[in-house]
Amino acid sequence: MEHYSVLLQESINALHIKPNGIYVDGTLGRGGHSEAILKELKDGRLYAFDKDETAIRESAERLKGYSNCTLIRSDFRYLKEELLKAGVTEADGFLFDLGVSSPQFDDPERGFSYRYDAKLDMRMDRSQALSAYEVVNQYDEKDLVRIFRDYGEEPFAKPIAKAIVAARKNKPVTTTLELVDIIKSALPQKVLFKHKHPAKQVFQALRIEVNDELGALREVLSQAISMLSHDGYLAVITFHSLEDRLVKQTFHDTVNVDRADRKIPVLPNEIPQSEYELVNRKPIEASTGELEENNRSHSAKLRVIRRK
Repeated sequence: MEHYSVLLQESINALHIKPNGIYVDGTLGRGGHSEAILKELKDGRLYAFDKDETAIRESAERLKGYSNCTLIRSDFRYLKEELLKAGVTEADGFLFDLGVSSPQFDDPERGFSYRYDAKLDMRMDRSQALSAYEVVNQYDEKDLVRIFRDYGEEPFAKPIAKAIVAARKNKPVTTTLELVDIIKSALPQKVLFKHKHPAKQVFQALRIEVNDELGALREVLSQAISMLSHDGYLAVITFHSLEDRLVKQTFHDTVNVDRADRKIPVLPNEIPQSEYELVNRKPIEASTGELEENNRSHSAKLRVIRRK
């Protein structure tokens, strides 16, 4: 399946691209958003990040006609460090699309999907040591429960973790479909017949743990906010409630400057003002037309913040 760039026009509109500006695509993927940004630039420059070498290679081919594009193979948690190396101290816009790209899901070898039989993997950066195999076979039951509950919001985290620990005593759990069977064995019949795949939340949790997605997101949001130029925009597309809550809270904390002591009266011009403002209080979601073209857009939410 070809990768579909979610909320493409909405995110480009949200950046208010200046033709001579500096822009950062923190999640290059297959280059859809990056190409759309580059089409708006004249003398400006785009820096695009991805830690997946396949994404860098395929996007390099797609974007080879643009001389004002720098591709950087790195986890976006090192975004500030890498930009400073390139001599960039601030940018007019940052874009993060936090979805796993369709080719990663649809390539059985990557081990992201519960629909194909493959070795348990789920690493976005295949050079890193930790994979889903290590998490499933080496983490203790308590840690598995925590991951499934906190990262997957899985109501049956305890019985699933218990079933995994019992199964791996006989032999390691090595493939995605082996894990799916174990998950199913721990669930009540009524859950198995629901529309949603019974392994979806556990696989999401494992992917987040393997790639430290929430930890990296916290770090990069802080870096991007600090590096945003005046009248610059930061746009973030999330795909599940954990990411969305984290982005929403970070943006809220950024735009709301607390007074040290609210009991002490101050003049209106003495009230501290934030340098930042929320562009949209409610997240932007996919249009009906996009939902008809791409089912994976249904959970996407776009939040935007601006530095005044």
